[in-house]
Parts: sequence; structure tokens; C-alpha cells
Amino acid sequence: MKLDLGCGKSKQPGFIGVDTRQFSGVDVVVDLRGPWPWGDGSVEEAFSSHFIEHLTAPERIHFVNELYRVLRPGGKATIIAPNWASARAYGDLTHQWPPVSLFWFSYLNKAWRSEHAPHSDFYTCDFDVQYRFSVHENFRSADQAQRDFACLFYVDGAQDIFAQLVKL
Repeated sequence: MKLDLGCGKSKQPGFIGVDTRQFSGVDVVVDLRGPWPWGDGSVEEAFSSHFIEHLTAPERIHFVNELYRVLRPGGKATIIAPNWASARAYGDLTHQWPPVSLFWFSYLNKAWRSEHAPHSDFYTCDFDVQYRFSVHENFRSADQAQRDFACLFYVDGAQDIFAQLVKL
């Protein structure tokens, strides 16, 4: 089973579309802020684009904990969100505070939490996370070093975070 979580009107091909509203292409209407209807380890892959930033901080923690629960071991999830230093993070007033930061994804790894944030025991997930940024159009033709510098130090240099999570 493959789930597109918070798909809106843009469900990924081959995925089951999940949203709180019955848009065209939505297969399952469910509020992801509550318990998820899928069984433990029943999902092979998940995708979520521009949804997580609409959740409050406690709701984001619930989201990743439920995602971890429903993914099979080795299952993958792609999460795309506007980078905190991008105007994309602030332009939509339905986005919740705080904006999504790359650093947040560190908290999704149990070993990292154990060493650096032992107080974060409300997380139950354990993911290996890889990421990349979408780069502002003014830097797309730049060499890799210039793109990396822009993503780290320029407002709007990194537009979106593309995080690939793998259930450990």
C-alpha cells in the first residue's frame, strides 16, 4: 500500500490519496491529526507534499509517530515542506508556527534523540533521514558549491526541503 498524505487535488500516481476533504482524487477522507486507520506495518511507502507545515508542533510529532507505526520495516516516506528561510514558509497564513527547519528531521532518529535530546521522549519514531533542497531559480545554473552556500546562508536560497525517511 502506498499513501499520499494530505494530497489535496494532486494525488501521486499509484498512491491512495488521503485528505481531510473530498477533493477529486482523494480516496480516503481522514483527519491525520487523530488516529490513523491503517494497521501497524501495513504501508510500503508514503508521500506528503506541502502538508506537514499546516500542522501544529504537537500534531507534527503525532504525524511522524503514526507514519512510523504504519510503515513496514524499511518502508520509505518522502516529506516535502517549505524551508523555514523561504518566503514560501510564510506566504500561506494557514501554515503553523514554527516553520519547518531541516534540524527538526534530526529528532526523528532515536539514536540522535538519545544523545542530543533525551527529553524528547514523546517521539516514538526511528527514521534514517536523507534530504536535499530545491534551490531558488537564480541559483539553478550555479555550481554545486554556490548552490550549497545559497541554501545555507541566503534567505530564499533553499525553497523546499525534500526529506526521505526510512523506517529503521
